Amino acid sequence: NIQLSLSGFSLLKSIRTDMVREISELFVTVPSLFRCPISMDVMKSPVSLCTGVTYDRSSIQKWLDNGHNTCPATMQVLQTTDIVPNLTLRRLIHHWSDSLHLRQPETPLPTVSKQQVLDSIKNIENNTQNRLNSLSEIVDFAKYSDENRKFLAKIDNFVPKIIGVLSNVDEIEISESIITVLDLIISQSGVKEQVHRLMFKSNRDCLSPFVSVLQKGSLSSKIESARVLESIAFDAESQRTITDKQALLHELYRLVSSETSETAMVEAGLSCLIAVSTSRPVKKELVRFGIVRTAGKILSCSDTVVPVIEKSLKLLEMVSTCTEGRTAISDDENCVAAIVHRLMKVSSATTEHGVVVLWSVCYLSRDRTAQEAVMKSNGLTKVLLVMQSNCSASARQMCGDLVKVFRVNSKSCLASYETKTTHIMPY
Repeated sequence: NIQLSLSGFSLLKSIRTDMVREISELFVTVPSLFRCPISMDVMKSPVSLCTGVTYDRSSIQKWLDNGHNTCPATMQVLQTTDIVPNLTLRRLIHHWSDSLHLRQPETPLPTVSKQQVLDSIKNIENNTQNRLNSLSEIVDFAKYSDENRKFLAKIDNFVPKIIGVLSNVDEIEISESIITVLDLIISQSGVKEQVHRLMFKSNRDCLSPFVSVLQKGSLSSKIESARVLESIAFDAESQRTITDKQALLHELYRLVSSETSETAMVEAGLSCLIAVSTSRPVKKELVRFGIVRTAGKILSCSDTVVPVIEKSLKLLEMVSTCTEGRTAISDDENCVAAIVHRLMKVSSATTEHGVVVLWSVCYLSRDRTAQEAVMKSNGLTKVLLVMQSNCSASARQMCGDLVKVFRVNSKSCLASYETKTTHIMPY
C-alpha cells in the first residue's frame, strides 16, 4: 500500500509539473502599446483616428458602424471618421511577434462577406488612402476557407489588378499584403500561369517589391515571397528574369544562410533556389555567395529536419554539375564529411542526392582532397551499405565507381606506408 501511495504521489507530482509548465507557456508579456483599447487583443491591423489614438481596424470599424461619433478612449467628438493605417506600429508588432516565434496564421474573419470583398477590390485601385485596409479585408477573406480562395481566383481581372498595384507602389506593407494574397491563391486553377504572364510578359517591374520584402519584410512575408517566386519560376525565361534581377538571388540566398533563419524560412529559401538555379552562371554565383559552406553547416546541424536536409543536398547536387561547385565542395572538408554522415538513415532522396555529389567530386573530378575527406569519414563503408540498400540503379552504379576509387586509394596509402616502414627498418 505504501508503494502504491508513493507511485500515485509521483504520478500526481509529474502531472502537476506538466500542467504548470503548460500554463506558464500560455503567459506572454504583451506591450500595452500593441493591444487594441477596445478588444485588448494584439492588433492585427492598427489604424489611427484623428484624435491620434490607435485601434485594431475591425474593432474601431464596428464602433463607428454602430453610429458612434466619438473616440472610445478619450470620448472626444470626432471631426472626421476617417481611419489611417498606423504602418509604423504594424511593423513593430510584426517584428515583436516574429522575435518571440509566436507568429501564427491570423484567425480568419468570417464576417468579411463576398460583397465586402468585391468592394475592397474596387478600393485597391481607386482609393489609395484606404488601400491597406481593403487588402487586409481581402487577406482575411482568403485565409478563411478554400472556397473563398476559389472565389477570389475566379473574379474577373482580380489578379491583374493586384499585380498592377504591386508594380506601382513603394509602401512595403502594401507589397506584403499583395504577396500574401498571391501566396494564398497561387495554387488555384490558372492563377500561377496568369501571374507568370503578367509578371514576365510585360514591361512592368514586379520583382522590385519582392526584393524589398525579402530585405525588410516580416518573417512570414519573406517565406511567402519565396513560395510565390518558386511557383512562377517554371520555365527558363522566368528563371532567368528572377536571377537577373539585381539583389534578388542574393536575398534568396540570405534566407538560407542567416544565422537567425527559422526552419520554415530556410526550407522556403532552398526550394526557391532549387527552382531558379538551373543555369551555370547562377550556380557559379551561388558558389561565390558561399552556398557550399552554408549547406555544409545545415547538414552538420543535429536538429535539421528531413525536408531541409533533402533540399540542401539537392542544391549541392545542382552546383556539383559545374567545375566551380565541385571545387568548392572538394575544398570544404566539413561539407564532405556532413554529406557522408547523411548518406544513410535519413531518406531515399537524401541518399540519392548525396551519392551524386560524392560521385561528382570523387569520381568525375578525381579530386584527391575530396577522396581523402570521404575516406576519413568512413565513406567507403557508407557507400557499400548504400549499394546493398534499395537505391536506384543509377545510384548503385555510382557507388560501384566510388568503391573502385576508394579501394585504389586505400591500396596506394598502404603501399606508401609499407615503403616508409621498410625504409626505417634496422638492417
